[in-house]
Amino acid sequence: MLELKNVSKRVGAETHIENVSLRLEKGSLNVLLGPTLSGKTSLMRLMAGLDAPTAGDILIDGESVVGVPVRRRNVAMVYQQFINYPSLTVYENIASPLRIAGVPAAEIERKVREAAELLRLTPYLARTPLNLSGGQQQRTALARAVVKGASLVLLDEPLANLDYKLREELRAELPKIFAATGAIFVYATTEPSEALLLGGHTAALSKGRVTQFGPTIEVFSRPVDLLTAMTFSDPPLNSLSVRKAGGNLVLGEGVHVPVPGAATGLADGDYTIGFRPHHLYLDRPGPAAVELRVPVAVTEISGSESFVHVDFAAERWVALAHGVRNLEVDERVPVYLDPDRFFVFDTAGRLVAAPPAM
Repeated sequence: MLELKNVSKRVGAETHIENVSLRLEKGSLNVLLGPTLSGKTSLMRLMAGLDAPTAGDILIDGESVVGVPVRRRNVAMVYQQFINYPSLTVYENIASPLRIAGVPAAEIERKVREAAELLRLTPYLARTPLNLSGGQQQRTALARAVVKGASLVLLDEPLANLDYKLREELRAELPKIFAATGAIFVYATTEPSEALLLGGHTAALSKGRVTQFGPTIEVFSRPVDLLTAMTFSDPPLNSLSVRKAGGNLVLGEGVHVPVPGAATGLADGDYTIGFRPHHLYLDRPGPAAVELRVPVAVTEISGSESFVHVDFAAERWVALAHGVRNLEVDERVPVYLDPDRFFVFDTAGRLVAAPPAM
């Protein structure tokens, strides 16, 4: 088990990590989710022993490891920018941690062949990294982490530079690969969709703080605050300041929307609603939906989906719709809100009502 207790990391006047407490169990998959500069890499470096905290403690199986150098820890780390030995073959790159550990030659042969087969590197074992594609080089780095048999495996956006098809395949395979070893598996990503695909547990990070940690689907479905909900939404979470008055939420421009069922017991006053782009509809989802007429700011068409950006009450919202929606800039179009899809946050940003799980 890896445990961080009130860990902070400061460099000069800058705070990179602030008062983080986490408990990661053996055999677990843990995702660090947050935008660039949210603290994911800094947190991993502390876990690995590459950096020391300026406050707090880090324990492995109940023993403090603060000050224990990384070479004395059983850790494997794979970065977005893959690191391989350029003069060694793929075989020797994968075998390198085993040779350093003095593993017998027969066992090295077996483990290297197994890892190469798993990561589809068998045809390239005799090549050097400079004769590989970027994806093959990254798979070599991953294979080296697999054979090491580390108790802590840290993957810092390791699939970002791979092509789409391989990335999707490895996302599905990686949890299985490392779960079989019983290692603690920590995976950093900026993509909410990747966190959901990987599953396990997710720590949402913002400006060096962990805003929530728990089962991934729970953090996604019931974020404890507005900041976590925004971290776990791509495209960005749609939000709006509203006022509750009796049975209605008063939106900008005097629009009245029925209070969602989960929020009926809230006192009248000011709140913020949040709803995800796939819950801002271009087609009426049901008779209870509330229609708004809004101007289009921009439309992004991906082929199977369209991202329609619209303006309402000085806010920019995004609607995620299936198919091609070729809408003109400044064209006023109907969009529909389903109040039962609203997250409701108080003035401090804390979640006070959530939609039913879907």
